[in-house]
Amino acid sequence: MTVSEKTAKKALTDSRAIRQKVFETVSESNKKLTYGELEKRLSQKYEVHKKLLKTAISDLVAGRQLVYTYNFGCSFLEISFNKPTRISKRVVLKPPGMRYTPKSDEVVIDIAQGASFGSGEHPTTRLAVKGIEAALSGKNCLVKTSHTRALDIGTGSGILAIAAVGLGVKKALAIDIDPCSRSEAKKNISLNNMEDRIQVLDRNIENINEKFSLITANLRYPTLKRLCSHISKITEKQGMFVVSGIKTDEVTDILNTFTRKGFSCTWKEFEKDWVALVFVR
Repeated sequence: MTVSEKTAKKALTDSRAIRQKVFETVSESNKKLTYGELEKRLSQKYEVHKKLLKTAISDLVAGRQLVYTYNFGCSFLEISFNKPTRISKRVVLKPPGMRYTPKSDEVVIDIAQGASFGSGEHPTTRLAVKGIEAALSGKNCLVKTSHTRALDIGTGSGILAIAAVGLGVKKALAIDIDPCSRSEAKKNISLNNMEDRIQVLDRNIENINEKFSLITANLRYPTLKRLCSHISKITEKQGMFVVSGIKTDEVTDILNTFTRKGFSCTWKEFEKDWVALVFVR
C-alpha cells in the first residue's frame, strides 16, 4: 500500500459510525465473515482501533442486530433474525412470542428456528418473499378472487406459502418430500393461524396436475430447468411464477427456458450474487 493510500484512509473513532460500518460490512458480504476477516475488510478502508471494533461488535450482538454462528469449529458474524426483521416492503419476520406492533399494511410472520431452509437469513428467501409481494401488487397484480390458489414447491419452513396467503392468496398447497420440513412447515403455519388455508403434503411436483394462480419455488438452477415444462402445465393462464435460488450468471438461461414455455418476466431483483424473478404465463 502506498503512502497516499494510507493517508486516504478515514479514521473511525465515533462508536455509532463504527457500528454502522460493521453492520454494513457483514450484511453486504457474499460469505460468512469471521472476526478476523471482518477486521481485515474494515482495515482496508478505515483506521479503527481494535478495542473500539470489539466494543462495536459486542453492542451489535447485544442489540440483536448481529449474531455469532458456529460451523466446523469456526465462529462467524451474521445478521441476527432473533428480532422482528423487515424483509420486504410489507413483510416482517419475527420469532414466535416476541411482541411487535404492525403498521396497517404490514404482514407479520412468525417463524420458529429449525433445521429446514427458509428462516429469512438467506438472500434467496428474502428475494422470494419480495417476488411474491411484487406478484400480488402493482399494475401486473395477480387477480385476487375467491379461487386464487398458490403452490409452494419444496416448502421448507413454509415461509413462502405463509407469505403468499398473508399477502392475499386465498389458499395454498405446500409440498415437500422431506418429513422434517413438512413438520416444521406445519408448526409455522399453526403459529400464524393458517391451518385452514394452507395444506402441507408429501408430494413431488410431477404428481401435481391441478392448476394454480401462483407458484413459488426457491430452488437451484438445474432443478428449475428440469421442472420448467411441468410448471408451465400447472400454471393458470395469466398466473404468476415466482422463482428464486438463481445465481446471476444463470439468469439468461432461465429467462430463455421459461420464455420458450410461454412465460414473460415482469419483475427481477438482485441481492448479493442471487436473483429472483417473477414470470406471468
